[in-house]
Amino acid sequence: MKLTVVGCSGSFPSVDSPCSSYLVEAEGYRALLDMGNGALGPLQQYCGLYELDAVLLSHLHADHCIDLCAYWVARNYRFEGCPDPLPVYGPQGTPERLARAYDMPADPGMKEVFDFHTLTEGTFDLGPLRVTAIPVNHPVEAYAFRVEHAGRSLVYSGDTGVSPELVELARGADLFLCEAAYTHGRENIEAVHLNGRQAGEHAQAAGVGRLVLTHIPPWTDAGANLRDAAAAFPGPVEVARAGAVYEF
Repeated sequence: MKLTVVGCSGSFPSVDSPCSSYLVEAEGYRALLDMGNGALGPLQQYCGLYELDAVLLSHLHADHCIDLCAYWVARNYRFEGCPDPLPVYGPQGTPERLARAYDMPADPGMKEVFDFHTLTEGTFDLGPLRVTAIPVNHPVEAYAFRVEHAGRSLVYSGDTGVSPELVELARGADLFLCEAAYTHGRENIEAVHLNGRQAGEHAQAAGVGRLVLTHIPPWTDAGANLRDAAAAFPGPVEVARAGAVYEF
């Protein structure tokens, strides 16, 4: 299984990274976790424009889903004709949310280009990948994902505050891609985002192999979040960067 960080900036794109978007590949199958602001352009460095097999949206905030509007244009108006509908898994209301963002009627909206599936808690297969989705602690309906293949596992937190359920989902994962949007001192706002220390505590409690901090906004000192996470988690820890590749 291979993970490529397409974008990892929190809330809005930074100078050197689009917002959240992560490409997972195994046996030639390509699934994209989130497609936030600015992700569609850089994605084409790692994957052909029409080579995706599925998209999973952790939630419907713009920094995690809005480039699907641009992707709808790329697929719908393709010179050679629109490809077969692409499976898109997202929270309740995903088709309406994207249609609203593009200022089009909800019906048919984007349903002729994307094959929408409503996420619920549970496990399902995508090609060779086994995906488990659980709700996490955010002001809107939001999910974290565990992706497994050939005995290896990746967990992506999506956006979340403190979440015991996330710890259970991440138990023993090879790689834990965990948001750390806040800095130390913001832990009282537990239902929105984690800070670096809390991300490290979640990783330590779950016994993961490697922690990668993501969704850090451009105005935040990522080095401080890294130090806070490393103080709580003794294993390998680093800050995500656009273009980073992990194979496991």
